[in-house]
Amino acid sequence: MNSNPFSLWVYLSQTPLLWLTVTLLVYATADALSMASGRHPFANPVFHSMWVIAAFLLVTGTSYTTYFSGAQFVHFLLGPATVALAVPLYENRRVVASAILPMLVALAVGCATAIVSVVLLAQALGLPRSVVLSLAPKSVTAGVAMGISESLGADASLTAVAVILTGIMGAMIVTPLMNRMGITDFRARGFAVGLASHGIGTARAFQVDAVAGVFAGIAMSLNALVTSLLVPLAVTLLVR
Repeated sequence: MNSNPFSLWVYLSQTPLLWLTVTLLVYATADALSMASGRHPFANPVFHSMWVIAAFLLVTGTSYTTYFSGAQFVHFLLGPATVALAVPLYENRRVVASAILPMLVALAVGCATAIVSVVLLAQALGLPRSVVLSLAPKSVTAGVAMGISESLGADASLTAVAVILTGIMGAMIVTPLMNRMGITDFRARGFAVGLASHGIGTARAFQVDAVAGVFAGIAMSLNALVTSLLVPLAVTLLVR
């Protein structure tokens, strides 16, 4: 028998199933706590799952590559989950059709604001050109944002970090911000958070209201398309 007390952990840490199990358990716990808090914005399960798992990897000395070898199944499910947004969209198609024009206006203004504001702010802070380019597509879903970043010759890893932080921040502040501003129309609330905070914001919108979730999903999808067209133009005009 091996006398090394860490031998079992060394074996388990190389098993992909371990990291999938850790991911699901941590998220399930964080989601249960979020539900117990009445879905308080600052009890966001994605945020708390992220730092708990990061701390666990740091303490155990586990590389991200090893972790992702097991957790990649969750990553695979992002595709079906995105497609599944079509179901509530179809169920609320009349509500969506009645707001087409305001959505298009909000899409144009919101998308341009998200890109221009981060580029100008990053340049004002004196950040390197590569960082500015990496931050430009921060408000779209990770897969699209990283593709845009790579096409610009920027750092896709930095883009992914910016996307995640943007999504979490948006999901945490959207409800108190909208309440403080007196915005009660869930169509507007959902579209705003989907436009600014992509998938994580959309998940939060569904927790608050089904209609808000539908409009957040629409905003997330349309913003990915428009941003992929506008970012190269904005970079050409704004980035020195």
